[in-house]
Amino acid sequence: MQTLFKNIKGDRLIWAIVALLAILSFLPVYSAASNLAYRGGNGNTFAFFVKHFMHLFLGFVIMYGVHKIPYRYFKGLSLVLVPVTLVLLGITMLQGTTIEGANASRWIQIPIVGMSFQTSTFASVVLMVYVARYMSKIKDKTVTFKESILPLWLPVFLILVLILPANFSTAAIMFLMVIMLVFLGGYPIRYLAVIIGSGILVLVMFVLIAKAFPDAMPNRVDTWMSRIESFSDPEDTVADYQIEKAKIAIASGGVKGVGPGKSIQKNFLPQSSSDFIFAIIIEEYGLLGGFTIMILYMWLLFRIVIAAQKSDTIFGKLLVLGVGLPIVFQALINMAVAVELFPVTGQTLPLISSGGTSIWMTCLAIGIILSVSAKREEIKEQENSEDNPLEILSETI
Repeated sequence: MQTLFKNIKGDRLIWAIVALLAILSFLPVYSAASNLAYRGGNGNTFAFFVKHFMHLFLGFVIMYGVHKIPYRYFKGLSLVLVPVTLVLLGITMLQGTTIEGANASRWIQIPIVGMSFQTSTFASVVLMVYVARYMSKIKDKTVTFKESILPLWLPVFLILVLILPANFSTAAIMFLMVIMLVFLGGYPIRYLAVIIGSGILVLVMFVLIAKAFPDAMPNRVDTWMSRIESFSDPEDTVADYQIEKAKIAIASGGVKGVGPGKSIQKNFLPQSSSDFIFAIIIEEYGLLGGFTIMILYMWLLFRIVIAAQKSDTIFGKLLVLGVGLPIVFQALINMAVAVELFPVTGQTLPLISSGGTSIWMTCLAIGIILSVSAKREEIKEQENSEDNPLEILSETI
């Protein structure tokens, strides 16, 4: 065990926050999974607990392995993985399968291991690394809008267009995160205005095409519109079923909550262990539990900004912000949806919600952040050893 801790590098507080979020996820997931267990017919809730444990265990293995890779290698890897990601997204969009009656065109089936994989979450990490690489490359150069279209914006729009039909919320979040990252990287604001306008135009065209040919993408645009309408109209009597149950759960929780495992609304919320687990947390652990989770994410955001600030390279700074800020942003959106501050998006609560792909890709992103902070620690250790006269004397002798 001591050898393991000795090999753990990077920001120790980030390690601690991530581990704490993972530990705190077990009881809510185990409690909320009872709905899925009894609805499935076997009633084995412990199987969901074990499954969640294995997802987190593999996630921490990914995080540990990635944080040992020098972050400069991610520059080249992003170039290789962007075309791979495009192929995976294309296959995912074309397969058109369903999982438990739900539209599964955002998942790809892996026959060998008998599991599904959500390619859009992997694409999000790859795309942010790619954008960070490009922005660090042009940091001290004067680049025209025309020169940046092919190397920067073409991959971005291709990936987003492939994600958009089945997962509008993920595509929208990725677009916002890319805009934020290129802005932080010093991309001219006048060019950004053109890109944002182009993105809005593409979305409008997509909606019009989907309305004109409803058989091509059944129910997707209608689902988006109904969610936005129910959110924007407070007097809508036909409000979203999930939001209503989430609000009841939050109201039932009060300040201290009803107690671990005693949630009632978990039996009615279809996504109680994933999209709406924050509502179950508040119901069982009250506002104290909800604020604890929120504070942990804010603490994680603070450490991400510190890790970016301490990086010695532009690529390191942009890389940390590019893969780190979406984690906190997604968490805030998930919590905002549960309390009806945002329309239903289908975004999970990172490291807490059940679901393998979400956990693995979050751990992948955190592993990249730790890789950057580990390099800073390595440089600092070298500087300290060079400044230590005893070590210099021992080397001379």
